Amino acid sequence: MNPCIEIHGLKKSFSDTVAVDGLELLVQPGEMFGLIGADGAGKTTTLRILCGLWHADEGEARVLGHDVRTEVHRIRRLIGYMPQKFSLYPDLTVAENLRFFSDLFQVRADEREQRLRRLLAFSRLGPFAGRQARALSGGMKQKLALSCTLIHTPQLLLLDEPTTGVDPVSRREFWDILNELRGEGVTILVTTPYMDEAAACDRIAFIHKGRLLTVSRPADIPSLYQGKLLEIKSRRNREIGRRLTASGRFDSVQIFGDCIHASARVDEEVMAAWVAELAAEEQEHLQIKVIPAGIEDVFVALLK
Repeated sequence: MNPCIEIHGLKKSFSDTVAVDGLELLVQPGEMFGLIGADGAGKTTTLRILCGLWHADEGEARVLGHDVRTEVHRIRRLIGYMPQKFSLYPDLTVAENLRFFSDLFQVRADEREQRLRRLLAFSRLGPFAGRQARALSGGMKQKLALSCTLIHTPQLLLLDEPTTGVDPVSRREFWDILNELRGEGVTILVTTPYMDEAAACDRIAFIHKGRLLTVSRPADIPSLYQGKLLEIKSRRNREIGRRLTASGRFDSVQIFGDCIHASARVDEEVMAAWVAELAAEEQEHLQIKVIPAGIEDVFVALLK
């Protein structure tokens, strides 16, 4: 089976800034594929090249078997692209926005209303079909944007941080919809800053400064971590974190929410003894336990 997306040696620069630097990537049909990286890693640039909005300086990219340089018009009929800021028409209702995009994608008149009804039901927006887009919540706007992206039944979705700024409940509902689409055989390439969303993907690619660091299934990610990882809880996380870093014994010390993650390539008993020594010096009780590395831990380690 041929890859749905095939990228080889892709490069793109803007003046003196290299956005994509020799990227290599394969996405298989039916996959939900996550693209993770810090701001400026090249995620958005990659998606825009794939949908033909920008041209690469070097390299090759094929989408559904078509060359992005020479067959962009064919590609656009087969894909749905949802940028970070999707342009809904605020004065139009939910249903009117869907009808507008169906006309834009030249959906046949005898199919339009059937697709509209299905998408309204699919996105749980049916009760709000007559509401203006400006009056929707952030989560509902994103569902409408996704529905507009789906109006022409694309084989591939390119989604650029589709739930950024959306409340947790709406994020979960949005991803429920994506999982349903995956179940129907739609291939999805999604960028996300949320590690829980990345964990829901079939495979994840970590990129940094336009280069691929690694590709892995979420279940295999802990095995990529070199060393042992401790979770430490303290009343003074930042101060304790600074002391752990200053000791020079740990490979990495990071604040994660209400705790500290400290790693080193030694046995956990040795690490725990180091932390206990610090706790005695600080005259503070520290909660310490060994934990498996998560996606964010591995990403931070790869950057080093």
